[in-house]
Amino acid sequence: MTLRFSCAALTAALFASAAFPAAAEQVFNRIASFPVALNLPSDKKEETVTSAEIITASGDGKTLIYSDSPLGAIGFIDISDAKAPKALGALMMDGEPTSVTASGAKVLAAVNTSESYVKPAGKLVTVDIASRKIETSCDLGGQPDSVAISPDKSFIAIAIENERDEKANDGALPQMPAGFLVTIGLKDGAPDCGTLKKIDVTGLAEIAPEDPEPEFVSINGNGEVALTLQENNHIVIIDGKSGKVTSHFSAGTVDLKDIDTKSDGQLAFSDKQDARKREPDAVKWLGNDRIVVANEGDWEGGARGFTIFDKAGKVVYEAGSSFEHAVAALGHYPEKRSKSKGIEPEGLEAATFGEDKYFFVLAERASVVGVYKDTGGEPTLTQILPSGVSPEGAVAIPSRNLLVTANEADLAKDGGARSHVMIYERSEAKAAYPQIVSAQKDGMPIGWGALSGLVGDSEKDGIFYAVSDSVYGNQPSIFTIDATKQPAVITSVLRVKRDGTAAQKLDLEGITLDGKGGYWVASEGNSEKLVPHALYNISAKGEIKAEIALPKELLEGETRFGFEGVTMIGKGDDATLWMAVQREWGKDEKGTVKLVSYNPKSKEWGAVRYPLEKAGEGWVGLSEITAHGDQVYIVERDNQVGDKAKLKKLYTVAISDLKPGKIGGELPLVKKTEVYDFLAVLKAQTNGYVVDKLEGFAFDKSGKAFAVTDNDGVDDSSGETLFFPVDLKATN
Repeated sequence: MTLRFSCAALTAALFASAAFPAAAEQVFNRIASFPVALNLPSDKKEETVTSAEIITASGDGKTLIYSDSPLGAIGFIDISDAKAPKALGALMMDGEPTSVTASGAKVLAAVNTSESYVKPAGKLVTVDIASRKIETSCDLGGQPDSVAISPDKSFIAIAIENERDEKANDGALPQMPAGFLVTIGLKDGAPDCGTLKKIDVTGLAEIAPEDPEPEFVSINGNGEVALTLQENNHIVIIDGKSGKVTSHFSAGTVDLKDIDTKSDGQLAFSDKQDARKREPDAVKWLGNDRIVVANEGDWEGGARGFTIFDKAGKVVYEAGSSFEHAVAALGHYPEKRSKSKGIEPEGLEAATFGEDKYFFVLAERASVVGVYKDTGGEPTLTQILPSGVSPEGAVAIPSRNLLVTANEADLAKDGGARSHVMIYERSEAKAAYPQIVSAQKDGMPIGWGALSGLVGDSEKDGIFYAVSDSVYGNQPSIFTIDATKQPAVITSVLRVKRDGTAAQKLDLEGITLDGKGGYWVASEGNSEKLVPHALYNISAKGEIKAEIALPKELLEGETRFGFEGVTMIGKGDDATLWMAVQREWGKDEKGTVKLVSYNPKSKEWGAVRYPLEKAGEGWVGLSEITAHGDQVYIVERDNQVGDKAKLKKLYTVAISDLKPGKIGGELPLVKKTEVYDFLAVLKAQTNGYVVDKLEGFAFDKSGKAFAVTDNDGVDDSSGETLFFPVDLKATN
């Protein structure tokens, strides 16, 4: 029977796991993050693209080895102290490494040496882990992809994909030559090339049977090989010793419902896809009789989840859209991938920790890892872990209570996050992530992301309001957050409307209360996209009551780095709005930005100059302004991530010093005082790299401060959102 997790049941499980667990509960938390650029050879430039894709661990669990395709190398990491991983360098492989697996003191690397798509070639290279030297090499006769070693260490299986050219014939199959499976016997952990066996898997699949494209392999305790043919939407079970195909079956289709299939700047889980091909990527055995596959999809499919089959092909469990819904509740849903394959589950790992059997589902586009307990029937989602950008491979080390992910994306050329290896430890602890989740509305999670401005409620302790930015340009929203919960909960959403329909051309970056039950929001403009710089007064029902354009004197020399925050000082007719401009505009004195004032009653504009810190790398700008007591609090940050991040601070300016000058004339320079350094806190939050965009800071009615980071809607971002209390009395 096919079992399905209902959205309600799954979200309930997620909330239970996300809340702080009882002391005796075992949870996974990230304990370290390793940027693989640290392993770059000395003759390579710092910005050279690197990537951690498939990862394995030495027999003693103290060394990690990963494949780095763009560098053409395999990298080594010392995790003798798992909380302080150390670079051991990279070994060039004279080809493109596609996968690695450890065999005792050896690591076996599959290397693609193809001349072209029609002339595929590859080799299996044996490397001594201690010396990091190549020992032997076996010619594979084709382009390798995944590799796996049998549990008894007697043989290795290699999927020879002979991948298709996606630009030829629109990527349609068949494209010869066909792929196949290779097995090689192992002796003392090293391959015996003379035992190489080529296993034919043509004529099995319903789709292009003459051109199988093997993708991933896994071997169970009986020596049976599970092999996915991703583009062929097929799964083959092979006896590893004899090379005989014992069963094979179509991966089949799924009727998906309650999904978002349009990349249109809004989150709407109301679409469906009937008969969607699974097209599985990774496969792992769950014991000796069941397999789990990650349904990433390829040229004709992608089912956005995972499926558990028995080895005869019967569906034991189908995740459907449940995993995607759980991801959306954490703000990790990648809206720009909606029209393609959504979160794209790609990688898998399975392992037993203590008495608990787990499998781990890696969602490439959502940059998370779903932690499932394998019950033998309907699995239980216990956690969703934040990973780096685009997790590709994982390895469990139960002997040390560790889980490790390899995250392939390297955004160095765009100044973004580098490829990282993330290390998690299972222990009796509190779950560090998520820090904010959404409740359900009409049976679906409230989709959210890119929280870019924050304000506290004037009447209720622990209640905040946040806005989302231009990632969701067709769905501008104000979210209500209950920070008294752990994790905090987005309890409701107010859509911003113009004449009853969703407002367009907004990039909401700041929010404050208007004192009349509604809000003032600041929209950061971009003239190239016809988005105006503006202030908007929004009613309690979400309707835009007033749109305030910026004066021409202020717009001279404008850039897209406009208003990043808004706050109100005073009440009634004496109320004045103050906005923080993120970066210098045309005529601004270098190293200063404007704090801009606007009086809604008199309609008068003014400004002062604010001095910026100097950037180490990249640029420095403002991200938030919040009035509290006799000060305004200003978030100032650089645009760097990870170990490049140097400035994420909170400053105050006395309200008595905010005496605006006339825009276009000489503006007074205000004095600022540093009151909080976020850097150490951001590093410690989840033991990952420091995220770039600390963009929201506010006080609740009682004066308790909170901060939030903007995850860019998971677009070239890990999707992590940190929402945390800020103790201004604490030292950093």
